[in-house]
Amino acid sequence: MLVLFETPAGFALFKVLDEGKLSKVEDLSKEFASSESARKVVKLKAFSKFENTSEALEAVTKLLDSSLSKGLRKFLRSHCDGETLAVADSKLGNAIKDKLKIECVHNNAVMELMRGLRSQLTELISGLATQDLAPMSLGLSHSLSRYKLKFSPDKVDTMIIQAIGLLDDLDKELNTYAMRVREWYGWHFPELAKIIQDNILYAKAVKLMGSRDNAIKLDFSEILPEEIETELKEAAMISMGTEVSDVDLMNIKDLCDQVLSLSEYRAQLYDYLKSRMNTIAPNLTALVGELVGARLIAHGGSLLNLAKQPGSTVQILGAEKALFRALKTKHATPKYGLLFHASLVGQASSKMKGKISRSLAAKAALAIRYDALGEGQDNSMGLENRLKLEARLRNLEGRELGRSAGSAKGKPKIEAYDKDRKKGAGALLAAAKTYNPSADSILGQTLSSNAGTDEEMVPRQQKTDQAEEPAEEAPVTGEKKKEKKKKKKASEEAALMTNGNGSAAQLEAEESVKKEKKKKRKDRAENGDEQNDKKDVDVGEKKKKRKHGEQDEETEMPNKKDKKKKKKSKD
Repeated sequence: MLVLFETPAGFALFKVLDEGKLSKVEDLSKEFASSESARKVVKLKAFSKFENTSEALEAVTKLLDSSLSKGLRKFLRSHCDGETLAVADSKLGNAIKDKLKIECVHNNAVMELMRGLRSQLTELISGLATQDLAPMSLGLSHSLSRYKLKFSPDKVDTMIIQAIGLLDDLDKELNTYAMRVREWYGWHFPELAKIIQDNILYAKAVKLMGSRDNAIKLDFSEILPEEIETELKEAAMISMGTEVSDVDLMNIKDLCDQVLSLSEYRAQLYDYLKSRMNTIAPNLTALVGELVGARLIAHGGSLLNLAKQPGSTVQILGAEKALFRALKTKHATPKYGLLFHASLVGQASSKMKGKISRSLAAKAALAIRYDALGEGQDNSMGLENRLKLEARLRNLEGRELGRSAGSAKGKPKIEAYDKDRKKGAGALLAAAKTYNPSADSILGQTLSSNAGTDEEMVPRQQKTDQAEEPAEEAPVTGEKKKEKKKKKKASEEAALMTNGNGSAAQLEAEESVKKEKKKKRKDRAENGDEQNDKKDVDVGEKKKKRKHGEQDEETEMPNKKDKKKKKKSKD
């Protein structure tokens, strides 16, 4: 049985001399208490030394991934024919078994054996001193830690920050130069500015044409479509611009060359930025695009700093002024910053931009962390999240369209027609009462019963008119009340005459009752006036008494004063 042991100097193979001792795991540590007892258990069979640090680093990284390096394969093939190999890693053992067809063992006894070998390593391997082993392990650990950080020049985001800043500056300069060309050449050919809207095509046309007199002879098919070319030639013949000298045209052409060279450099810079973004942040690029992603990184300072920000901060990056102004004035905070320029937010309607920007910021935060800290180099996560966001956007837009078109929530309520319902009101009108013919055949009714039947016999038109009158009326004056009483009396008398049920005796009895009631009211009023007069008399007497008392007090006061004066004069 052989044991594979890894050291900072190389790979070592030990031969187990007594395999029976491996059955007693508890006593195995005692066998490695001294170098002499350890040599009785194991013996060095072969050693493969690392030539340099890079080879050692490659071998160690392969071992960390549970795979075999080229040197380890050759070493095992040459020394492990028909032998069982004890390894410290079970995954490494499976890899050796699959590729080299060597039986591997990994258990508690093997791990205890590895511990003993580590304690007596310098004694078992001749030529390997303790003072040499310590710096080897330290240097290899430093190299391994640097490699694990995976510092790559392809991952430097400083280039992106500089490139997006330069791209913005180029856009400003290009726009300024193009406007200067239009203004300068507009003195000679002012109609051309309306015919050609694109700045680059305008500069190309001016450079090719020079003076407007040459427009008829030249062919603009490589630059402009046929319709615009014919319009340009027609306008050149009837242009109202002034004449310019050859020196002026030469300077204008030089400025056009500057515009065209800047536009070409901008295109190259954009391609460079696109490639760097796809390398450094592929998932962020798939979600928001190259320009928006680069601006987010530049605004955050670096990709790692941006990865530390939550989704809510990513959502409003670029809108800090609006945020603090809203917090200061207690208004609504902004819903998006730089993300407003993303294609997904631009596709959404104005009502849905806030929701989509919030969802996009959450997915973008995940993509940024994956790009900054993950090991994957593909953009599968970004593409998957983009598809989810597009589906959510379609869902939100479809729901909104369904509501506006009359969905289940937005449908108006259909109510059954009712002829007795008022227009514009929820209340129902009371149904009109029908004529009661049985009241005509009843004899000996009292006045109260006749009054009830009279109400029933009022024509329908009058009742409907009363029902349709507004509920709130102006307060009735005293004259109107009297008129209404007279009308009621007249209607009662007419009803009695028509029915033939009343008698003169009944009328007289009612009149006498009314007269008695009036007398009682008058008596009560007179009694009240007498009581009031008595009260007034009592109040007057009390006031007189008070006046007399005050006058007596006033007369007493001067008498006292006179007495005091007399006493003083005597003294």
